[in-house]
Amino acid sequence: MSEPTGQADALADLAARAVVDALALPEGAHEQAAATLLVDLDAGTVVFANLLATQLAPDVRLPAPLAEWARAAGLRTQDGLGLDEGLRTLATIAREAPSRGIQVSAERATGDSALREALWVVGVPLAGAPAPLAHQALVVLLPLRSRTAAAAMPDLGTDVHARAAVASSVSFTITDPTQPGDPIVWVNPAFERVTGYRAEDVIGTNCRFLQGPDTDREVVARIRAALEARTTVADTLLNYRADGTPFWNQVVISPVLDADGHVTHHVGIQADVTERVQALLAREAALDEARVSSRRLHLLAEVSQTLAEHLDYTDAVRALAQVAVPRLASWGFVAVVDERGRFDGLHIVAADPVDAIDAAELERADLGWLTRSPRIAHALASPAGHVPVASPVDVASLAARTTPRQLALLHRLGLGSALVVPLRARDGVLGVLVLVVRDRHDLLQENVITAAHLGHRAGVGLDNVRLYQREREAAVTLQRSLLPELPEIPGLDVAAAYVPALDRAQVGGDWFDVLPLPDGAVGLAVGDVVGHDLHAAASMGQLRSVLRSYAWSGQDAGTVVARLDELVQGLGMADIATCVYLRLEGSTLRYTRAGHPPPFVRTADGVVRELDGALTTPVGVPVPGRPVVEAAVDLPPGAVLVVYTDGLLERRSRPLRRGIAELRATLEAMPDGMDARGICDHLVATLAGGEHEDDVCVLVVRRDAEPD
Repeated sequence: MSEPTGQADALADLAARAVVDALALPEGAHEQAAATLLVDLDAGTVVFANLLATQLAPDVRLPAPLAEWARAAGLRTQDGLGLDEGLRTLATIAREAPSRGIQVSAERATGDSALREALWVVGVPLAGAPAPLAHQALVVLLPLRSRTAAAAMPDLGTDVHARAAVASSVSFTITDPTQPGDPIVWVNPAFERVTGYRAEDVIGTNCRFLQGPDTDREVVARIRAALEARTTVADTLLNYRADGTPFWNQVVISPVLDADGHVTHHVGIQADVTERVQALLAREAALDEARVSSRRLHLLAEVSQTLAEHLDYTDAVRALAQVAVPRLASWGFVAVVDERGRFDGLHIVAADPVDAIDAAELERADLGWLTRSPRIAHALASPAGHVPVASPVDVASLAARTTPRQLALLHRLGLGSALVVPLRARDGVLGVLVLVVRDRHDLLQENVITAAHLGHRAGVGLDNVRLYQREREAAVTLQRSLLPELPEIPGLDVAAAYVPALDRAQVGGDWFDVLPLPDGAVGLAVGDVVGHDLHAAASMGQLRSVLRSYAWSGQDAGTVVARLDELVQGLGMADIATCVYLRLEGSTLRYTRAGHPPPFVRTADGVVRELDGALTTPVGVPVPGRPVVEAAVDLPPGAVLVVYTDGLLERRSRPLRRGIAELRATLEAMPDGMDARGICDHLVATLAGGEHEDDVCVLVVRRDAEPD
């Protein structure tokens, strides 16, 4: 068949691109695209040069004789002979002599060295192609950027030749768009080898027979659009061989124009890049799996950390929903049950803030819609090893188990697919994590797997919080049972507070006592046993009982503390403890401090005094010849006495001395006229608000003001 003017240029460009893609550089060579020439063997001229080849001989206008181009590029063999003359010329190399190519050097030198540029030159004749390609050849110049690579090239000659052979056997097709259906009019033998179709079977048909069930229709549409626009198109798509096996086909199709600019043919180049695509897909799959695993581990770690930071069960349930749901679904919730299987906690979260109002309203509604859900009931009763599965929401049955308003809210939040994940703890299921997406196909499998992992980890985490809360409540109950009921004392307004530390579930050794004495005086005590365990609590109970017995005898404050210390040391009753004992006789307040922080007195006119006298060593610390010390101050009508343990003031970020200064400032700024309970609550809220690190004990005694 005759070839119109311009076809040679089009085929040259396409063939050059195909060879550049197919010729991977040998290991050790600089990874850079090759310079490529299209040579007319009959005329002995270069008719096409790609960009890199043009840079080797920038002043040569094509077509140009091979000798002129070689001379302009300064191509020489290793023995210094130019490729424009002699037995070994660019023309002989173009005819594939020698078949494996030779090493040459070019005039252009690198910027860092005066050395000539090393190249490996291979000729690839296009024998068997339709005219004019049958009398043409490709000359490929591979750059060698290092001496090591240059020295290694002769040993790799066979490998280079093999790659050149692959390049020369790239599949070619020519179609005729002037005929109906743009049929194939010619294929080369490489097409038959790649596709398994014989030339006589495909001539006269459109190339779409290569398509199959998994061929990407979007790629096909892009190729069709490019052909209609008369532009060159390059893409990769899944095609099928004659025996039905799939392969990845890298396609380049270019229009061939006549002198009037009309498309006379389409020239296609196909390359089987299955191994390359499969390697790329495998790499992408591995990267995707790594990314999915990383996200999953990050979410699981975040959930574990979040639950570890919450000591309140209700707060932990809310935190779990807030962390997990937006990452995995359109909306969802965490619902937990008590020991009897009744729902006692629910938190609904929507990924889109626009849905937050609907989620909050549904959360406040009656929980009957949960108890009547078959899928939730199944998850709560599921055995260990249960695997949750996402499935469409049974919308038809919702009306029978929801109120009209609940049903409307559910529809507004979106009902597509749902996943119900049991929150499995040590001894059973304590609740469910429910994930809902608006579209039935939007719940990704990776999210289902993540949610399944999350169910067990979150269940154990919530169980830990619940167990902690139960133990803490039991400890606080025991602690409070060891503390006295405040008696009614004429002329005195008395209030006390005991607040256990928020970061532990053990009972502590803080205590207070108010004791009306037989002689009309009032004994007041606050103490703190070192430690936070049952031993400390037992020691606290013993100290309180001993101090009460000595105080009941009517002895002065110093003697009571001294005898308490003697008995403790003699019987080994307790570890080290601090305490302050005060005896109020009318308006006189006598006190002794055994290593305890100083009490404060605030008079009715707002003057604050620190009771920093009468200090002795803590109870249980042996001191030979311990003196009996005691101090006395006046507690006039309307005055307030504040006694406390160091947990009220001391923090990691606030030493005790600074805390004492803040207590003084708080008392000075306190409004007048507050009763004992108000003062006590004000001090705890101001000085011990938030997460305090130690038990807090405060005793406030206010003398009634004298009537006018």
